[in-house]
Amino acid sequence: MKDCVIDASVAIKWVVEENGTREALAVRAHWRPLAPDLLAAECANILWKKVGRGELSVDEAQFAARLLRASDIEFLPTHALLEDATRLAIDMNHPAYDCLYLALAMREGCPFITADEAFVRVIHQKRPAALDRHIVALMQVARD
Repeated sequence: MKDCVIDASVAIKWVVEENGTREALAVRAHWRPLAPDLLAAECANILWKKVGRGELSVDEAQFAARLLRASDIEFLPTHALLEDATRLAIDMNHPAYDCLYLALAMREGCPFITADEAFVRVIHQKRPAALDRHIVALMQVARD
């Protein structure tokens, strides 16, 4: 299985049914997922928001968190990506949180798969074409 970096926009679709769940499950079936350890906090935040909006009950959010904790994501330390993520964030004028995932994909030489289409557009607009090989929109997974 080949490695890929995923972000919270993909991982959350493994445990909460939403647009893109089928594609996210295909990623899980065909790739070995890596992520900066920030992913855990981002997923917890998404689950909290879904409870607040009435999209999930507290029990459903807790169960989703348990499933994510037990998933096969290999978490890597965020601190090792600090310099690269900072450079990317400054160069693209984009939040460093997202850039941590891209920095990890670049370091590992593997694709970064995300459902964050706005971030995909930012990368395509503001960075050299060399980064194109590192970013894959989740919906593209279904077309490949």
